[in-house]
Amino acid sequence: MDYMMEYKRWCKLAKGDSDVEKELAAIAGDKLKIEDAFYRDLAFGTGGLRGVIGAGTNRMNIHTVAKASQGLANYVIKNYAESDRKIAVSYDSRIKSDLFSKVASGVFAANGIKVYIYTELMPTPCLSYAVRALNCVAGIMITASHNPSKYNGYKVYGADGCQITTEAAKTILSEIEKLDIFADVKTSSFDDGIANGMIEYISENIYTDFVEEVKKQSVLSENDKIDKNVAIVYSPLHGTGLKPVLRTLKESGYTNITVVKEQEEPDGNFTTCPFPNPEIREAMDLGMEYAQKYNADLLLATDPDCDRVGIAVKTPKGDYQLLSGNETGMLLLDYICKKRIENGTMPEDPVFMKTIVTIDMAERIAADYGVRTVNVLTGFKFIGEQIGVLEQQGKEDSYIFGMEESYGYLSGGYVRDKDAVDGAFLICEMFAYYKTRDISLIDKLEELYQKYGYCLNTLHFYEFEGSAGFAKMQGIMKDFRGDIKTIGGRKVEKVLDYAPGLDGLPKSDVLKFLLDGNCSVVVRPSGTEPKLKTYLSVTADSMEEAIEGEKKICEDLDRYFK
Repeated sequence: MDYMMEYKRWCKLAKGDSDVEKELAAIAGDKLKIEDAFYRDLAFGTGGLRGVIGAGTNRMNIHTVAKASQGLANYVIKNYAESDRKIAVSYDSRIKSDLFSKVASGVFAANGIKVYIYTELMPTPCLSYAVRALNCVAGIMITASHNPSKYNGYKVYGADGCQITTEAAKTILSEIEKLDIFADVKTSSFDDGIANGMIEYISENIYTDFVEEVKKQSVLSENDKIDKNVAIVYSPLHGTGLKPVLRTLKESGYTNITVVKEQEEPDGNFTTCPFPNPEIREAMDLGMEYAQKYNADLLLATDPDCDRVGIAVKTPKGDYQLLSGNETGMLLLDYICKKRIENGTMPEDPVFMKTIVTIDMAERIAADYGVRTVNVLTGFKFIGEQIGVLEQQGKEDSYIFGMEESYGYLSGGYVRDKDAVDGAFLICEMFAYYKTRDISLIDKLEELYQKYGYCLNTLHFYEFEGSAGFAKMQGIMKDFRGDIKTIGGRKVEKVLDYAPGLDGLPKSDVLKFLLDGNCSVVVRPSGTEPKLKTYLSVTADSMEEAIEGEKKICEDLDRYFK
């Protein structure tokens, strides 16, 4: 598009949000800022929208949200009977999340689509649950998950409770692209929608039913004795997890819980943790201080939309060790398999699901218990889709656990996205079960490594901002598709290119290099941020050898990103 012409049009027509109007005036005369805000439309894909909050077509604001909502409304109208047109809406603690949820709801209502919205901010898994519980044909979650505070986003869910498929995203995008952002969007007042019944608040019963489903995920039998008085420190990282996580744990008997006071309340600025992601150590620092102060046994932290959970456990020295998403996931997988076999609740054809970038060692654990592994593309929606496939086959109970390395877990089919409420609940149960038997999670993890071999998995990312960065990312992916013989001194034995589609999976711009010695490298652009990500898996006889091998691979990869 002609970004300068579009900027001038916005100056005339973009009304309704004073922040947008002020920013448009503030960037007048700054061609670089105008170009960055208007050089493209904010990308819409299977992850919906995600971008920096601000003025412009390449930003999250009431106008881009309304346009996306009109496109989704047109898709629903074309594909569903009038009586079936219902959409569920939820939002998190981010800046303008509440506003964006109301704008979207008003657009749906103006198009004759019934809207169900939570009365307050709620986690992403609660949105997935509501879609199916209320027989909606779609859902939206206003969140940017674990991104910094300048971001917000718009996740779209299908009738199955999963984030939309690649095909659905393409169809919705085609509807969005037909629209003029100012002339073609139908709008109505949120308050009017509440008054006339087109917008309805989701009842407390739906939320309660969700909590009950989480509690059903326990794998303890009546004969299992555990001490639930373990000392837990919990942080919702200024997000949505506080009420559902505390309610689920307390109703299940875990009452010795200290909440990190400074991170208890919703705060879209994430004042105490600029990167509210439990994958990042800095986000866990305050919780670690609390754990030390209160002599906690276990630290839990959930991200702003409460679909990821990170943990730290006390070491024999009295300090605290953070566990990676892969480590926590493997411990949960082993615990679930062990207890279900002991209690006679393992299904006939048990299935474990993981993404292709998640630690391969988990597959060896599953196989040892006679559990089949299904590998899917990066993104928990693909796990959700596979649960749906089992459901269509009448085998939903075959699914026992799903995980991704980025701290996402799910142990049941009641929702179709990762669920940190479920994750926190199962982690506490597992921790208490082992502690009652004088076994620490660190001991258990070491036992797994001794049995299955040590495996180090790491994630690295490289940021590329703006239009120039976008072009550079494309060039780097092209370079990786060249004839690469070795990485970090290890021979490339095979290259898996998922771009044309592979093993029945959808097409995806992902490369996986299989290296000698059971090592691998995955390279892919982020679906939601201006980043390229690399996932390294290094197998070795010891942690020290694995760290050294990983370092060599990193140094070799760096030259592609410079």
